[in-house]
Amino acid sequence: MISFEMLQNAVRLTDFDVVAAQNRMAPLRRELRPAEGVTPRQAGVLLLTFPAADGMQLVLTRRTEQLRAHSGQISFPGGRHSPEDESLTATALRETCEELGVCNDEVHILGPLSTIYVPPSNFEVHPTVGALNGVPIFRPNPHEVAEVLTFPLSLLLDDRAKAAEEWDFQGTIYSVPFYWINGHKVWGATAAMLSELEGRLRAVLPPEMLLNP
Repeated sequence: MISFEMLQNAVRLTDFDVVAAQNRMAPLRRELRPAEGVTPRQAGVLLLTFPAADGMQLVLTRRTEQLRAHSGQISFPGGRHSPEDESLTATALRETCEELGVCNDEVHILGPLSTIYVPPSNFEVHPTVGALNGVPIFRPNPHEVAEVLTFPLSLLLDDRAKAAEEWDFQGTIYSVPFYWINGHKVWGATAAMLSELEGRLRAVLPPEMLLNP
């Protein structure tokens, strides 16, 4: 199982090929940066983890159908940067508190992952990894969160949890890889960020932990 120390080492890993790791689970032909002259909006998300009997767990949410952006999709808690936020990490913590009732003073910040650009919404998303000391009590905001998903980080290492399909986006066919997590297809920017974390874990874990059962 993946421990807090293993996760911490993965997040702090240097000399790591971020783009290759993200692209393993990102839709083909994705744009890595905004077009010239386009100023992206800024967002912060939190990869919230906590310890359990089968190792460190990670939290995702299913967005409610009434939200205007990315309704019904699986994502990390987080949202758009506000001028009152001191940083993008502060944005992620504020949004996590608002969405899940897990607030700043409970979360130990391990560090950032790499910024990722999301062309359809023109957002640059800044992921931060945080950890709790114990199992959280979630108080999801019913207007934003339809479901809270938790799963062991070790699932990211299991090839059976990955698949790909061809999807039609406005008349163009794309190969879209995704993770199967708790019966949901997790794709797009969320999958790319998970893939970076998976790559970092693979770089620091002992070889015997990387063998699929």
